[in-house]
Amino acid sequence: MSIKKRKKSFINSLVCVLFTITVNSSFAQYDANRFPIIPKPAQLIPTDGAFAINSQTIIFTENKSYGKEINVFRNQLQAIYGIAIQYGIAKTEKNFIYISQDSTGLPYEGYKLQIKYEGITIYGGQAGVLYALQSVFQLIRPSTGSMYAISPFSIPACTIIDQPQFSWRGIHLDVSRHFFNKENIKDYLKYMALYKLNTFHWHLTDDQGWRIEIKKYPKLTSVGAWRNGTIIGHQGQAKPQFDTLHYGGFYTQLDILEIIKFADSLHITIVPEIEMPGHALAMLAAYPELGCTQKDYKVANTWGVFEDVLCPSEKTLSFLDDVLQEVCALFPGKYIHIGGDECPKESWEKSTYCQNLMKLNNLKDENELQSWFTKKIVTMLQKKGKQAIGWDEILEGGLADGAAVMSWRGEEGGIAAAKAKHNVVMSPGTYCYFDHYQSQNENEPLAIGGYLPLENVYAYNPIPSILKAEERKYILGLQANVWTEYIPDFKQVQYMLFPRIAAEAEVGWAENTTKDFDFFLKRLMPHFYLYDRMKINYSKSIFEVKATTARAENGINVTLSTLSPKGKILFTLEGKEINYNSTAYTDPILVTGNETIKAAVFEGTIQKSNFYIQHFQSNLAFGKPVTLRKNPATAYNYGGSLTLVDGKTGRIPWLGSEWLGFSDDTLDATIDLGKEMEIHSIAISFLNDPNSWIYTPTSSLLLSSDGINFSSERCQKFTLSMSKNSIERKKYECESKARYIKIIGTSYQSIPTGFPGKGNPAWLFISEIEVN
Repeated sequence: MSIKKRKKSFINSLVCVLFTITVNSSFAQYDANRFPIIPKPAQLIPTDGAFAINSQTIIFTENKSYGKEINVFRNQLQAIYGIAIQYGIAKTEKNFIYISQDSTGLPYEGYKLQIKYEGITIYGGQAGVLYALQSVFQLIRPSTGSMYAISPFSIPACTIIDQPQFSWRGIHLDVSRHFFNKENIKDYLKYMALYKLNTFHWHLTDDQGWRIEIKKYPKLTSVGAWRNGTIIGHQGQAKPQFDTLHYGGFYTQLDILEIIKFADSLHITIVPEIEMPGHALAMLAAYPELGCTQKDYKVANTWGVFEDVLCPSEKTLSFLDDVLQEVCALFPGKYIHIGGDECPKESWEKSTYCQNLMKLNNLKDENELQSWFTKKIVTMLQKKGKQAIGWDEILEGGLADGAAVMSWRGEEGGIAAAKAKHNVVMSPGTYCYFDHYQSQNENEPLAIGGYLPLENVYAYNPIPSILKAEERKYILGLQANVWTEYIPDFKQVQYMLFPRIAAEAEVGWAENTTKDFDFFLKRLMPHFYLYDRMKINYSKSIFEVKATTARAENGINVTLSTLSPKGKILFTLEGKEINYNSTAYTDPILVTGNETIKAAVFEGTIQKSNFYIQHFQSNLAFGKPVTLRKNPATAYNYGGSLTLVDGKTGRIPWLGSEWLGFSDDTLDATIDLGKEMEIHSIAISFLNDPNSWIYTPTSSLLLSSDGINFSSERCQKFTLSMSKNSIERKKYECESKARYIKIIGTSYQSIPTGFPGKGNPAWLFISEIEVN
């Protein structure tokens, strides 16, 4: 038997042995601090000893095609640890990293990794080799025990066989709302590679800016890439203010080719997005003839959804054909993202051209007109050798043959597409929108709203249980999205990305049945030191104090917790100042009246977290049982019905943890005060944020003494505050006795013309109900 055949036989035997050893121990946990690899490898067998990596280490291979993967690793080591390893062509007996050209039995992104005292051996194709080297990189530890030591560094011995669950493991970045230069984009790609993510969704165009050079249409960047002023603060404020900056930027085609080449070295595919037919104000500002109305369009300087969209004319289609020709020539990947989301139909309804086009093509409504338009674009791309992918709205009116769907409004769109045998990328806001807050702390930087903590990201399973086995193959994977309305610079991009990117990566790589959040947290802790070395501005939200509430006999119990495996929670009551001598938290805190809790995580005398501060305002309904006729939407049901009587008033910008959200339904909530009481007033907090399709409902209040017979005649309603974007406080003045209080709220079943979200069911958000 030749040496080459013996080597191949050994490799195959090794695979069989390892699979046999681990088949019954795939859930076994190893020392997380010693092997903090994220995403978790499919199989890892710890062994004794460690490999010392230093400037005398030689990395070599007989296959020159692995050169770019080797260079990526060498550059990482030099930049982060100051280790300059050698690139050799001849094998040494020790202190080596050997990359075998034998990838027998391994999938494209799979790898085998053996780390021993004398050296490291890697088997895999090019992508697999890169991922193996990233695993090696994550295992590097200072031998002295301090992560900040300069040298020497060691890598613990083990054997790993690994491969991903999904082929699409993506991260998105919106560069329209705020622009990030090409060096920022390269850093973003490095972060992706660190966690073995392989698809970069580049959101290049939107209402607030066009960011890609199109040589045939230079005004797309000379006009469309720039806006005059940007809204300051949150869109939800009553009287918005604007700065006076001429803001913008774009990527030349040379910039894009440079970034594509860089991404290729990291085995990352770039999917560019050209939004159409909605979210196109920047395009219309540059070429107003593409609109249904000839007027002076402006690049948007606020956020949200705008009525002005592309007219589905032959002129527009010809224009987009030219644009897509240049886009397709630049990007080598299979998919081009065509947007398709949040396209208001008002301008089409008013357009004689659009109405005639609908009659000519037997289209029954404007949704079918958008489907007709989308099918034209899909065909264009197919002729150019590309495949279209769009947001799940492209399902409305009929899905074009060959189009893939990115499901963001929950999973329903993705499920429908998979059942129709279309490829799907799951990206629901509940689990994948990284522009949402990741902490309930008041010191969090301004965000659009919502609440997506690390544990929720990790909890996601991209394969809906409702799908049959033969339908599940259409789920390509998942993607997290970073929308940048409230992310003005790259430091804040980092903050919103880390450490949630690590959780998303593990969801996309590891089998769902092998996930364990506590084990993930233990492996995550050493990554914070790596982030420090990489000078990443990461969120420390996992060290924060979190609070949950539960009904108690005479009020509510407040349970404090932290994800941090180190330190302890200290707290005070009555708003007193907190320090390392404060009371250690052990059991739920009973709150029976007005109270202010302060808490923080301490490690010895060192405060590790920001302060948690929560004010509780007591009233007659405080902690009382609430019955809901129907449950809120899953994404906005953080505290259940207790949210309405927990003594905490919802804030703007709104956090998902302070509000209950209902869609396409009537709110019907009944509070049981426990006994008949004198009632003088009842105040209810509703959210009004039309740009998020959240509208204040029409409401009514009914009282009852027996829970059966309700009357609305005993209270007079007043509106305490109301503006375009605010919390509306509705107050009912009553002079009556009652035990039961019923609140009925009805929002738009179909948002009317002239309002954001026209034609869609409105959201109804409610927070505290105060009874005095």
